[in-house]
Amino acid sequence: MESATSPDAPATAIAPGTPGDGLILNPNSFSAPHLEPADEQRLKNMIEWFEARGKKQLKDDDRTQHWYSEFLEMQAAEGIFASFLTPARDNGGDESRRWDTQRICTFNELSAFYGLPYWYTWQVTILGLGPIFQSENVAARERAADELADGSIFAFGLSEREHGADIYSTDMVLTPNEDGEGYSASGGKYYIGNGNEAAMVSVFGRVDGIEGAEGYAFFAADSQHDNYELVRNVVNSQSYVSQFNLKDYPVEEADVLHTGPGAFDAALNTVNIGKFNLGFASVGICEHALWEAITHADSRVLYGMKVTDFPHVKQAFTDAFARLVAMKLFAYRSIDYFRTASLEDRRYLLFNPLTKMKVTTEGERVVDLLWDVIAAKGFERDMWFEMAARDIRALPKLEGTVHVNMALVLKFMGSYLFNADPDLPAPDPALEPGDDEFLFHQGPARGLSKIRFSPWQDAFEPFSDVPNVARFVGLAESFKQFLVDAAPQGEQQKDLDYLLTLGELFTLIPYGQLICEQAANIGLPLDTLDQIFDVLIRDFSAYAAELHGKTSTTQAQGEWALSAITRPVVDDARFNAVWEKTRALAGGYEMRP
Repeated sequence: MESATSPDAPATAIAPGTPGDGLILNPNSFSAPHLEPADEQRLKNMIEWFEARGKKQLKDDDRTQHWYSEFLEMQAAEGIFASFLTPARDNGGDESRRWDTQRICTFNELSAFYGLPYWYTWQVTILGLGPIFQSENVAARERAADELADGSIFAFGLSEREHGADIYSTDMVLTPNEDGEGYSASGGKYYIGNGNEAAMVSVFGRVDGIEGAEGYAFFAADSQHDNYELVRNVVNSQSYVSQFNLKDYPVEEADVLHTGPGAFDAALNTVNIGKFNLGFASVGICEHALWEAITHADSRVLYGMKVTDFPHVKQAFTDAFARLVAMKLFAYRSIDYFRTASLEDRRYLLFNPLTKMKVTTEGERVVDLLWDVIAAKGFERDMWFEMAARDIRALPKLEGTVHVNMALVLKFMGSYLFNADPDLPAPDPALEPGDDEFLFHQGPARGLSKIRFSPWQDAFEPFSDVPNVARFVGLAESFKQFLVDAAPQGEQQKDLDYLLTLGELFTLIPYGQLICEQAANIGLPLDTLDQIFDVLIRDFSAYAAELHGKTSTTQAQGEWALSAITRPVVDDARFNAVWEKTRALAGGYEMRP
């Protein structure tokens, strides 16, 4: 079968003829040759731990909201958090301990494959570590490294009940002590994961008497301190998402991580690091849900027909597979932009919110497509799918809503489409083990409009003979011309409802770009790539129709929107080939009872 390849591509991840092109995570055959053998073995041991525990125990723990102490004990014994989440400058000479985004994202996918709470305790540990490892407080960094080595977890005390994650407003106040040494902190935090047991909670607040950005501060608190009041778990979940209050909490100088504008930047840069992970968690959930759904449907006979022989079922599963593969291609290619980032190349700041926003909302669509097929089965207590259907909804709503991230993405639209740098190449695949030091030295979180991108057309050009890729490029070019001929004006530029739909149209272009780049890197079969862009063309048309219906859309904008409603290139042979790859997944994996 023809594959998409580039001359400098690494060893392909595709085994032609394998179910799902070999792209859907199967714990029974998990391998990660791009990781060091010790890391690969740690992850295999984690898989074995989950499989030995079994689906019934996972379901029972979820139902009873059992705190996952056994999981935390397992990771501590394996040294997973300690090895994966300690930057090299704080590893005490142990070179196995570093911040390597490749293995972090592999863990994201694997842990969420078994259950979102297991991923969540890791995710909020990453957020809690962000302000610490960005700090110049050496003692605090050393303490965090030691706590990781002991298997501890961490928390990120940013959001508040009244202000949410609005970091411009905080009621956590640090009052300077009369002797001029240290502070006394009082205030509350809300929706703080791991706040029940975190060894260190990175708490955002403001120093009393100092106005504006100069008054911001980050400090480390101990969740077991007498002046730390744990109020409750605010969610109905196995995860502990806490509300806590500090009452005259003593903050010594050794606890202070950041002050002034640096605290503000640390908050934003921590979210930059952490929200990236959500897309990979969505991928893991969708993969497990796909295994369970296709296995169930392919074994059922209704009205004298196998369920998977119904045309609408074939379409639903093929679309779910295409969307899931697209999610995975985009997310894993975005790692390369993260790992090669510098103060001179911050393209990751576009692909980061897309990984968080676009990949997670696509995850919802995948689960919905599968659920439409398996219907009532998706509610049953002995199905893992029942957890997936609930938890997939959470990811688009964490670390900034879809709307917040779309507003961020729109800041890049002009530079991406109109000011591309032809001398700026796409990064090579960043698979080699290493420490991603730049993530803790991102600098001030501003200047987004000055970021430059390589010409987006370059990624699509090698696939100009793939029918739906070519048709999609035509739509992308027409969108660019639309912004020249009928760009939003006046009040439209403040109409977020209108701009969100405009953003959905724009988002599809960088989404397609990275899909093509990763397709070339791994040798994706062209029929699968063509089917992915069949889906993206239908999405583009749907958003164009939505734009046409907006009350603020002008006549010229509406005319363009109608012209952009486009049918993908139909090819029954290609569709059936991709469907057969999807159907071949049936029975390939089932979690141990």
